[in-house]
Amino acid sequence: MTSKQRTELKSQAMKLDSIFQIGKSSLTPQSIEAIRAALKARELIKINVLKNCDDDTNELAKLIAERTGAEVVQVIGKKIILYKQNMQKLEKRRLAEKRAEKKKEIKRGTKSEWTRADSMRKKNQVKKNK
Repeated sequence: MTSKQRTELKSQAMKLDSIFQIGKSSLTPQSIEAIRAALKARELIKINVLKNCDDDTNELAKLIAERTGAEVVQVIGKKIILYKQNMQKLEKRRLAEKRAEKKKEIKRGTKSEWTRADSMRKKNQVKKNK
């Protein structure tokens, strides 16, 4: 992950609320599965580590990232920000962008054809009036 990508993800994460809390029981297989599912659905998540958790936040972040296949974007105090790119969502975004481009091209083409047709009509009217 490049520093620009990391910076962009940090700015997006500022607006997010924590969707998971890790407490006294630390990490369980169920919490890892839930985090994995959330990463698949959202790509970028924020996790809050409660005060009663005895584990180091940086170590927890590395462990979660390793088990879920995500990347640690940032660890600030007791907050962990994780990112995992969802290839299906990426493909959907690319297709949507292509569709939007085609629509723009069609609109541009249609406008230019209308403009040409209008100019031809005006020329013909001018000739008729002479």
